[in-house]
Amino acid sequence: MNKKSMANLTLNNKTLEKYFGLLKGLDNLSKKKLIIKLTESLDIKEEKVDLRTLFGAWEDDKDSDEIIKEIRESRIEKTENPGFE
Repeated sequence: MNKKSMANLTLNNKTLEKYFGLLKGLDNLSKKKLIIKLTESLDIKEEKVDLRTLFGAWEDDKDSDEIIKEIRESRIEKTENPGFE
């Protein structure tokens, strides 16, 4: 399973204690390997978007008054109730 397809799983303290009970009997080398694997799983880097790259992304020939007019004309009045009959 790759990292992107893995779902997040949250365990409660009781379940964590059960896992620890199973794992505490491992030899030190196995525990260290497990610690390394768990630590590496925490280092998933999220891709961040630089908002400055979005500046100027909107391209349109309309001026702001035309856009505002279109938005207002596309609104549906709350008093208009189509009814469910």
